[in-house]
Amino acid sequence: MNRVPLSVLDLATVREGHSSADALHGTLEIARAADDLGYHRFWVAEHHNMPAVASTAPPVLIASVAAHTHRIKVGSGGVMLPNHMPFVVAEQFAILEALHPGRIDLGIGRAPGTDQTTAAALRGVSPYLTVEQFPEHLQTLLALLGDERIDAGPVARLRATPAAESFPEVWMLGSSTYGAQVAAALGLPFCYAFHFAVSSDVESALHLYRSGFKPSPQFPQPHVMVSASVIAAETTEEALYLAGPSRIMALSLRTGRLGPIVSPEQAAAVELSDLDRAMLDSLPGTQYAGTAEEVVDSLDALVERTGADELILAGTVHDPATRQDSLARIAKVWGL
Repeated sequence: MNRVPLSVLDLATVREGHSSADALHGTLEIARAADDLGYHRFWVAEHHNMPAVASTAPPVLIASVAAHTHRIKVGSGGVMLPNHMPFVVAEQFAILEALHPGRIDLGIGRAPGTDQTTAAALRGVSPYLTVEQFPEHLQTLLALLGDERIDAGPVARLRATPAAESFPEVWMLGSSTYGAQVAAALGLPFCYAFHFAVSSDVESALHLYRSGFKPSPQFPQPHVMVSASVIAAETTEEALYLAGPSRIMALSLRTGRLGPIVSPEQAAAVELSDLDRAMLDSLPGTQYAGTAEEVVDSLDALVERTGADELILAGTVHDPATRQDSLARIAKVWGL
């Protein structure tokens, strides 16, 4: 059976009783495993001021991941553009592309990736870093990275790097129809964040993207990647047990009880109130936990539902070794 490429999304998860350094080294181990297993891309996210997430600076982490892998494409899932000036992002990713030509992806998001207080600390008092300016800043970034379709205006005299031979592949990320329409208008590939999307109306977003797509030199046709959260284990019961920490982490995000990710044993021992259980039952997004065969069946159904050209697999677990085992099981059944 011919299946679409699979990729990996990682957050450098911080475990209870472990350090940020442990989390980042765990990400490198997962990336090396994904490279060896035949996964197509390895993306890292941008989150700030969260006890359970060490992935705060995607360009820095991407540099290390790319240096520790050989084949796999490496990128951001994503850089939250309202937190950064476009010229800075362009310079960072131009350097990454120069060091690892043809292997760097720049996924762009519109959300802050944090709370408003932390966002203000990132942006300072600059009037030039606002969500409202996102479309303008995205076009500026594209122009700085070699997109000749865009009138760069005053930044036309700037160069993100003195002598570029290639440019990173730019993606638009989103969990709503807004990102889909921006990607369509600019002829960019689009990644729909189905693993946490508040709205599960993925079909509407992808219809708007495909129907409104304007071809670009790099992408004459629309190109869709969809994310899903997955955990595969020897048995369904074991997979559900290993998924316990991710459910407690999701609950903590929605109740403000933030902390490092707990172990499966600790998650199983948490006493949940009726309100906690109701909140967990109503959580949006996808999580496929089961045997590799069960997970792959769910992923096949997701591809059929969305028409995705690629899938990217998230998955919050306590131990990096658990994530590697899960990815290996899925890769084998998927046929990577």
